[in-house]
Amino acid sequence: MCGITGIFDLQAQRPIDVPLLEAMNQTQYHRGPDEGGLHHEPGVGLAHRRLSIIDLSSGQQPLFNEDGSVAVTYNGEIYNFPELTRTLQSAGHTFRTHCDTEVIVHAWEEWGEACVERFRGMFAFAVWDRNHETLFLARDRLGIKPLYYAALPDGHLLFASELKALMAHPDLPRQLDPCAVEEYFGFGYVPEPRSIFAGVHKLPPGHTLTVRRGQGGVPASRCYWDVPFAPLPAMDEGEAAEELVRRLREAVEIRLVAEVPLGAFLSGGVDSSAVVAMMAGLSPDPVRTCSIGFDDPRYDESEYARMVAERYRTAHRLDQVNPDDFDLLGKLGALYDEPFADSSALPTYRVCEQARRQVVVALSGDGGDENLAGYRRYRHHLGEERLRGLLPLGLRRGLFGSLARVYPKADWAPRVFRAKATFQALARDAVEGYFQGVSILRDDLRRHLFSSGFRSELQGYSAVDVLRRHAAQAPTDHPLSLVQYLDMKTYLPGDILTKVDRASMAHALEVRVPILDHKLVEWMSGLPPEMKLNGSEGKHLLKKAMEPHLPHEVLYRKKRGFAVPVAEWFRGPLRQRVRDQVLGPRIGESGLFDMDFLNRLVDEHTRGARDHSPALWSLLMFDEFLAKARP
Repeated sequence: MCGITGIFDLQAQRPIDVPLLEAMNQTQYHRGPDEGGLHHEPGVGLAHRRLSIIDLSSGQQPLFNEDGSVAVTYNGEIYNFPELTRTLQSAGHTFRTHCDTEVIVHAWEEWGEACVERFRGMFAFAVWDRNHETLFLARDRLGIKPLYYAALPDGHLLFASELKALMAHPDLPRQLDPCAVEEYFGFGYVPEPRSIFAGVHKLPPGHTLTVRRGQGGVPASRCYWDVPFAPLPAMDEGEAAEELVRRLREAVEIRLVAEVPLGAFLSGGVDSSAVVAMMAGLSPDPVRTCSIGFDDPRYDESEYARMVAERYRTAHRLDQVNPDDFDLLGKLGALYDEPFADSSALPTYRVCEQARRQVVVALSGDGGDENLAGYRRYRHHLGEERLRGLLPLGLRRGLFGSLARVYPKADWAPRVFRAKATFQALARDAVEGYFQGVSILRDDLRRHLFSSGFRSELQGYSAVDVLRRHAAQAPTDHPLSLVQYLDMKTYLPGDILTKVDRASMAHALEVRVPILDHKLVEWMSGLPPEMKLNGSEGKHLLKKAMEPHLPHEVLYRKKRGFAVPVAEWFRGPLRQRVRDQVLGPRIGESGLFDMDFLNRLVDEHTRGARDHSPALWSLLMFDEFLAKARP
């Protein structure tokens, strides 16, 4: 696992500022502390930070083909590189190393832009082809590895694994994108392809970007893969369960190749437990597992992790974490570069820190909820969709919209009693309704949050448009499959995978994600929806498939999130900090917010009158971003 960055002259072959390229590379030292590499020639500079996993003695980057005309800087793992190496050798290519990196340069020579379609793994890379004066950027299908890029006014293109590397360039425009600000306060992150800066973009998952010198700017990226949701041939539940185990085991097995210590996260949930069960059946040695526990039983799942660890006799390490672990708040702005409002970034940071004490590579269970319908919100959405089907949208807007306006807000109540939110969702179409359920700050709150001047800048733009854009391209119209698809395009890469990438890379830890193997994802997408969400039981097929492998208590317990007690913090130890930052000069001088309304949010929350913790956390993280974003 590594960090990449580079500079490409779109217009000519001007000399590259080598000290600047070195400085950009050094900002990502944490991603690859083992080695640093640099290549520059007129008009092109490539840089790399390496975390050595495979072929430790060679594989330094940037890496070249036989005659030095093609170079690559690469972050990730291509798990099928042995078979690709054999194919390319049969076609006449000569290999000098035994690492997966070299496959990329020869695959580019052999198949051009289509090379990515043959790669199985997680990756973000840049290929420089001197003979064709072409720079080729690519990102893996699900967005496990990040890739930012920006075109500068002077005709240079920058790219990097993290935004901080681009921010090291003094000419990078840092104007906030108003639409990205609206999206952040809607989703809690900035979804692809935007970044928080108007001139910086993220290459979307499953996309490539081909840039040729002199072509006159940066073209649109090309999509080379999408989740198909193509129905599978009919099979009964037993057959499907057996096939799921076989495919999951194979996805795990190809991720066990490493020349460094390897282990797994074990949270005690179904997904990570299933991955550990598969690992234990494939490894002659005890699997190294790690988990964290909390003093507060509302957040602690360590007992379930212990059950799995004992069953498979893993070398298990449990670290107890204080739930009041808010000392990390100041680090999050530097870690994520963009504003990022998922408070579970705090325990994720700690579990990665703990894992790195034992291993260099860890397998995780991320992706199970999106692929096999594990989130409770899917069940709620299907219930709302059934109710929407009883009345046309026009009637629903009038009836339920009116009820939502008069019904009191009840943040304190269990979801089933929060009728105001349900009425608001029923007054909308399916996509709007789903956005209402996943947004951290709903439409009415964001309208009050922003200043009148900033609302004018938005010109009516709403974060829900992100979901509408993806829904228009979705290969399915089934209510469950559609919202799974929306999450795979937004929440999965924008929140879950971003959180894990930055937290793990902060500790030079590589995390592999077998449930997001694209072949497995393709197969799972084609399963009948009722095998994923059966009545009120999410991940139904996975649980049935794992019954011979995992304790019943692990499979069928109530799902818990990786949460932290933010609401309590803001009324207790962080009370003054929230007031100082949310009502402080950076937020106030930004001109984005209605400061009177922010005063009201802080006052109502600290008095205990309302729970505004999602809004206050989002504002706190936005302030941390502003503090780091200034040149």
